[in-house]
Amino acid sequence: MRSKTILAALAGALLLQSGAAFITSARAAELNVYSHRQPFLINPFLKAFEKKTGTRVNVVFASKGLVQRLLAEGRRSPADVVLTVDIGRLYAYADKNLFAKIASPKLAKNIPTHLRDENNRWFGLSKRARIVAISRDRVKPSEVHRIEDLADPKWKGRVCSRPGSHVYNRALLASMIAANGEEAAEKWARKLVANMARRPQGNDRAQIKAIFEGVCDVAIINSYYYGKLKTSKVPVQRKWAKAIQIIFTNQNDRGNHVNISGGGVAVHSKNKAEAVKLLEFLTEQTAQTLYGKINYEFPVNPNVEAGAEVKSWGTFKEDRLPISRIAILIPDAQRVIDRVGW
Repeated sequence: MRSKTILAALAGALLLQSGAAFITSARAAELNVYSHRQPFLINPFLKAFEKKTGTRVNVVFASKGLVQRLLAEGRRSPADVVLTVDIGRLYAYADKNLFAKIASPKLAKNIPTHLRDENNRWFGLSKRARIVAISRDRVKPSEVHRIEDLADPKWKGRVCSRPGSHVYNRALLASMIAANGEEAAEKWARKLVANMARRPQGNDRAQIKAIFEGVCDVAIINSYYYGKLKTSKVPVQRKWAKAIQIIFTNQNDRGNHVNISGGGVAVHSKNKAEAVKLLEFLTEQTAQTLYGKINYEFPVNPNVEAGAEVKSWGTFKEDRLPISRIAILIPDAQRVIDRVGW
């Protein structure tokens, strides 16, 4: 009887240990994502990751304030991964030491060096081009070759743009500072503002609508807005898209400026290995294809083709300036924007 009692006790202990291991495993197979990207834009990717790995993904969405939240949470933060758009926002996390340095041969293989941090803290996951939209009826494609062309006086009263202080325009101007120097970039920005058909306002959709309505003939937009409007379920938005033609600029010199969506592993993540797996998944075939199909963005992985709609716009030469250089120059770009009133 005593032997049976001892065996029962041992069996119970083993069950308790296996139960504890199961709980630990269940907790490990869960990730918390802080995202600047709207849920409908990233949920398909996260669902695909869950299906492949069995890992549950929880998402906290906020358009702003996540840097401050992570700083306030400190070591108590539940965040494992941060997903956002624009190199300036990624750089803000790295600058505050909120991203962990990680080693991943897969990320190094799938992402070109100019689209990731040299210290392996943040990684580009998709690309968007900052392009020029022109009126199909009032502008010939041969009239715009370089982004610098928009400073030509012939565009007086014909250009539309969202405010220069928006992250997309700040990054564009930072790339021009890198290419031409701050003085030349300021001259361009000043002339661009002089050519505006109206004060800078709205988002990129509003600029396409303005061309459709005849308010202006030329606008600066992100490429994916064209895809969203062209395939919109709202008939009038499809009309806006039909009214324009898109131009990839600087094809005979440095290439068209690109920005990224990207992410990093939170420095206080309790599950860094699984967090790295998510970032790796986002650079592989399934997710890279979804970026084009759902978001009309370009893949960062050079071995993955763009989605059908994006591919229909044609190939283009991109500016391969290290995107981290753009982040460094963003404060200079903002000062130029303030001085010229963009």
